[in-house]
Amino acid sequence: MGVKIGPLIKEKGVGREIDVKFLEGKIIAIDALPTIYEMLAVIRAKNGDYLRDSKGRITSHLVGLFNRTARMLAHGIKPIFVFDGPPHPLKIHELERRKKIKEEARKKLEEAKKRGDIDAIIKYAKQSMEITDQVLGSAIELLKLFGVPIIIAPHDAEAQCAYIVKKGDAYATASPDFDSFLYGSPRVIQNLKMSTTKFTPILYELKEVLEKLGLTYEQLVDMAILIGTDFNPGGVRGVGPKRAYELIRQYKSLERVLKVIRWEWKVPAEEIKKVFLNPSVTDNYKIEFKDPDYDGIIEFLVEEHDFNQQRVKKELEDVKRRLEKEKKIGVRRQVSLEAFFG
Repeated sequence: MGVKIGPLIKEKGVGREIDVKFLEGKIIAIDALPTIYEMLAVIRAKNGDYLRDSKGRITSHLVGLFNRTARMLAHGIKPIFVFDGPPHPLKIHELERRKKIKEEARKKLEEAKKRGDIDAIIKYAKQSMEITDQVLGSAIELLKLFGVPIIIAPHDAEAQCAYIVKKGDAYATASPDFDSFLYGSPRVIQNLKMSTTKFTPILYELKEVLEKLGLTYEQLVDMAILIGTDFNPGGVRGVGPKRAYELIRQYKSLERVLKVIRWEWKVPAEEIKKVFLNPSVTDNYKIEFKDPDYDGIIEFLVEEHDFNQQRVKKELEDVKRRLEKEKKIGVRRQVSLEAFFG
């Protein structure tokens, strides 16, 4: 879902545009599932449906993952992809709610298809999106062929991304939303789409967010809980981002705010707060970059999923040139801390 603190952050002038050259040599922890959802939503056929291969399998995400990963590697950026593990117990009710919404959207999608209403098809197709086993499996297979690290989080990927960055094993979290800040990620990058024209990456730093908002990290979490998180979507009734900010500035803590407003969620607020302040994360991961299996990627995309061979080879040539250059100048595939913080 993504906590709605973006408007407040941007209103305070936090964040700066960066050139992709700034990220050269840096390891970036990518929150994988929101990234894949974003690709499924945007990369579509003219009729509003996903892109598919000749066997009817969805390939929209593979187009996005291939282009983005190849261009990152070609620019010397070292991506690691972090996937969600089993859902956190406190998120079960929210997932059930989302499932019902998607089921309703699917019904409306079928009706729109019968009417031939392209706008409605696109709208309800996005609302009904889900990452199937086929989509997830093919995404992981492609990333393995690229030789980039894949990490499975105990629960939420954004928590694991934040932990990896806090440890100094990566420079920043890349995600479409700001949830990693709630888990303490020092840096979040948005718009790291590696598009040749449309998007410029924006770097947000937690230190600047807190300074500009005049909040402590714990108060940021408190404010987010009032607004609404994945564990209490919608937050406190009648409290939007600006009101939540005013309340935390006035009362200083969630505990004090809840003495003057009503908490209607079954899950106690302090339990949600613990999820962010003491998240489930793991040290059982290894960040090691291997050489891409170029022939394997071509076989997987071109022969298995009907990609254009010339386009695939062109992107891979850029990757190959970059990695050969790194080897010549002695850049280690397992990047040192000095490389991404120097």
